[in-house]
Amino acid sequence: MNEEMAFTMTFSRKKLKTNPISSLLSSGNPAIEYYTRRDLLDENTGREEDLWELPAALRILRKQMDDGFWKYPGKISGDLRSREDYNQVETYRVFGELICKYGLNKNHPQIRKAAEFFFSCQTLEGDFRGIYGNQYTTTYSPAIMELLIKAGYGNDHRVKKGFQWLFSMTQDDGGWVIPFRTSGMKIKEALLASAPELPDRSRPFSHLVTGMVLRALAAHPEYLKSEVTRKTAKILAIRLFQADKYPDRRGKEYWERVSYPFWFTDIISAMDSLSIIGLSRENPYIKEGLDFLIHKQNDEGLFDLKIVRGSDKDLKYWICLAICRILKRYGFKLENK
Repeated sequence: MNEEMAFTMTFSRKKLKTNPISSLLSSGNPAIEYYTRRDLLDENTGREEDLWELPAALRILRKQMDDGFWKYPGKISGDLRSREDYNQVETYRVFGELICKYGLNKNHPQIRKAAEFFFSCQTLEGDFRGIYGNQYTTTYSPAIMELLIKAGYGNDHRVKKGFQWLFSMTQDDGGWVIPFRTSGMKIKEALLASAPELPDRSRPFSHLVTGMVLRALAAHPEYLKSEVTRKTAKILAIRLFQADKYPDRRGKEYWERVSYPFWFTDIISAMDSLSIIGLSRENPYIKEGLDFLIHKQNDEGLFDLKIVRGSDKDLKYWICLAICRILKRYGFKLENK
């Protein structure tokens, strides 16, 4: 028996406690049912555009401002960030909801308006500036790019310029960091600085940042197949469940604090990218990630992870759907029984 066959037999004995399909289909959310049938059961589900007319999507769209952004609803601290910077964060949040939960894309006029708002925040260097004041945003820039790509802007020259900027910011070890963190600068000091801090390239990469860059790479049909993407996937996998090298979300516990749509790097967002890229299930770090997710399933078929963002009552189902997409890519059989 060769090594590949032996591993496959071992892996095939890893079973879910409960079939999650019935829980997803009984969620009462038509968007979750649509994606469950399309992505997990391979059924012909009709037009994704029909989701655009769901009341939840329309409520979000009604709040868009004339300039394409969504206004940050909370109290702001004007001495650190401007109203415009907060609005950029809120627009990123809302844009993700529309694209990841309701399938909107650039064929919708309000998505085009939102995209142009984001591009108005792009600098001549190629990054999307403002959320960290004048500092480089190696986290939010690729996260915004990921959503723009999913919305149909993958071939837009402005997205390609964003990738060129990202590649210019790579650390010596092949990953990415928040540049001002490599000099030990504190967040308040960084936000008040008049110019962006360049990274110390010799410092180790941050998995928080590298995971967010990897999402953009995995979303792009061209970069998905590149060697740089494969290398990035391998170094991120090594860091699963490890503490980060920098203060932001440093603790190991942040791997288990998840959100949907994806925000920062957690076990689901990381495993999603790694499974799309096709990092082998023979990889011991991938096996560890899969074992962890399987262990977290409860009797209801859902997954016991700490959800840290959003007030959507159906977030537990969206998290389950995201995990099931990962499991299906790694050979788990999911059926409607």
